[in-house]
Amino acid sequence: MNADTAHYLDTVFPDFEPELKVRLAAESSLKQIPAGEVIMRTGQYFKYTLLIASGKVKLYREGDDGEEAYIYTLQAGNACALSMICNTRQQTSEITAVTLEDTVAIMVPIQLMDNLMQQYKSWYYFVIDNYRSRFEELLTVLDSVVFKGMDERLEFYLKNQVKNRGTKELSMTHSEIANDLNTSREVVSRLLKKMEQNKKIQLFRSHIIWL
Repeated sequence: MNADTAHYLDTVFPDFEPELKVRLAAESSLKQIPAGEVIMRTGQYFKYTLLIASGKVKLYREGDDGEEAYIYTLQAGNACALSMICNTRQQTSEITAVTLEDTVAIMVPIQLMDNLMQQYKSWYYFVIDNYRSRFEELLTVLDSVVFKGMDERLEFYLKNQVKNRGTKELSMTHSEIANDLNTSREVVSRLLKKMEQNKKIQLFRSHIIWL
């Protein structure tokens, strides 16, 4: 049994039943992933389901011309629902995932998935809850794209970043925001300046502060 994995399971996934924690600690591996590393690309097969023990991971779609469309962010206590789906059906990934900060992930092998679903109720409910949470996040993103203008989408995006990162100081460039919103840097810069004039944010060279 890996003591570090057992520690993360106890502290970050306390609802898992004891027998499940023992098995995951024995048969999973712990991976330290530095910030900025791509951990999944479109077209790759999933070999593991990732349980996020610490850190944050951004998931997004890539277009044919290299543009990015932000989907959602995973943080401690979350799992990649898409990896669970692809694992069980042996499908390739349709998303790209990159770490936003130094991340620790518990890597659950694909071979365990069916058995864990059948044998442990806490795992079954965890998987279902992750499906529901990620689906709700996708609906929220869809609503912002379909029903909101770019100014509203930008404000919604920044609020989500504050919530997901747990800080009002956002270290991100205008280009990064533009990629996530699938628009131009010039549009983002103009709208951010307008938000600053309306005293919703403060702009600095390397970061944004939400007021």
